[in-house]
Amino acid sequence: MRLNRVLLSLAVITTLLFAVSAGQTAQPLYPIGTVSIELTTVAAGIGATWGSGTLRFEGKAYPFSVRGMSLANVGIATATAVGNVYNLNKASDLAGNYVAAGAGLTLAGGVGGITMKNQKGVIINLYTVRAGLQLNIGPEGFTIDMK
Repeated sequence: MRLNRVLLSLAVITTLLFAVSAGQTAQPLYPIGTVSIELTTVAAGIGATWGSGTLRFEGKAYPFSVRGMSLANVGIATATAVGNVYNLNKASDLAGNYVAAGAGLTLAGGVGGITMKNQKGVIINLYTVRAGLQLNIGPEGFTIDMK
C-alpha cells in the first residue's frame, strides 16, 4: 500500500516537474534521469540526518548515499523525496557536493522542493513526497556518494 502511494506521488510529481522545468531555460526540456531518496532524521534541526537513494538513468538503477540534508519539521523521523535530474552525462556524475541552485519550490498541495547543483553541473529538482515537509541544505551543501 505504501509503495503504491509513493509510486503515485512520484508520477504526479514527475508530471508537475516536467511542467515546471519546461519554463526554465537553463535546463534541458526533458529530465535525463530520476532520483528517489529515503531520509532519516534524529532530533530534526540539531541532530543527525542520513539517507540513501536510487538514481534511475538509461534504464538502470544506481544506489547512492546522502549526507548533509535535513528536514525542517521537528518530529519527523523518515521521509521520501523524489526528483528529476538534468545535465547528467554518466551515472558517476551524480556524485559530489550539492548547493542550492535557486529559490525553494512549492507545487500544488503544499509539496515543497529545492533545486540543487553539483560541481559537475548536474542539477536535481528534489521534492518531498509528503505535503508539508521542507528539505533543507546547510551552508556547506550536501553530499551524494555512489555505492
